[in-house]
Amino acid sequence: MEGTKTTAKLDKHSVSMHNARMSHAQQARISGKVCFVQAYAKINLTLDVLERRPDGYHELATVMQTIDLHDTICLTATADHQVQVICTRPELSNDQNLTVRAVHMLRQHFASTQGVRIELVKRIPTAAGLGGGSSDAAAVLLALQHWWQLQLPPPDLLSMAASLGSDIPFFLTGGLALCEGRGERVTLLIHYWPASMRWLLLLKPAISVSTAAVFRSLPASAYTDGTHSRAVCEALSAGNDPGAVNLHNGLERSVLEHYPEVARAREDLLRAGAQLVRLSGSGPTLFVPFAELSAAIQVQQQVQAQGYEVYLSRAIHPAVGNICLF
Repeated sequence: MEGTKTTAKLDKHSVSMHNARMSHAQQARISGKVCFVQAYAKINLTLDVLERRPDGYHELATVMQTIDLHDTICLTATADHQVQVICTRPELSNDQNLTVRAVHMLRQHFASTQGVRIELVKRIPTAAGLGGGSSDAAAVLLALQHWWQLQLPPPDLLSMAASLGSDIPFFLTGGLALCEGRGERVTLLIHYWPASMRWLLLLKPAISVSTAAVFRSLPASAYTDGTHSRAVCEALSAGNDPGAVNLHNGLERSVLEHYPEVARAREDLLRAGAQLVRLSGSGPTLFVPFAELSAAIQVQQQVQAQGYEVYLSRAIHPAVGNICLF
């Protein structure tokens, strides 16, 4: 892949609004009182589990792509010095929400007491293998550094993101990327997307899956050497279809064995006409690629009639322009 990929870098404008040194007070300056930002979901085209690390995590190689299923976040400046989240999913309206933790981390870094109200409209299903919580946190980090005009070096932002969660560094850029380590080492790939995957049908079984539990139960026989992720990177970088055999998720077999609801959903998708069904992340969401919208709609209608939660989506490459100030 050498020579065909570009190391992930944050847009310089989003990292620093100007080059002059600023005091903490200046760094917390607000432009406008309200900031809207969208947070996009992702799918894992591959997920190679390489080995268990001494720190208890697993070494990964995964190719991820953002999709147009998104949450919407509204940040409002308040005078009470508090950080509060109000979510359309009431169980997420608490201080453990990653968006709240992201605000506190930035405030602590810049010694700021600026109050923020976070209003979060959830469309990405939770505990679904789609990275919704991680994407929300990354969106808040990016929005606040732009809104508050913070001079935050890219390594510091990446460090903050990684300390909040393994997937969050990926969402600082989004698009198509190879993520390694725990997921914190992000290498952007060229923006090629195969015609065979023009449309993506997502099916979320009516259960939640614990990522930690899935990894704990993973047998060593599921480990790989990263061959699948390398093959997909090489194919996409050359402008080729990656092929079904390399769209491999090392967690899939274990999830199908331990969660019969996921196995049943997979069989229902295949009976409805899906040619290829893959697990995203640790699940339970399954995704099906289609070249033609008509075929995607046909499968969507059949599984929706069975009561499944289904989303029709596509690949997307987010931009700083998703941040709107008022």
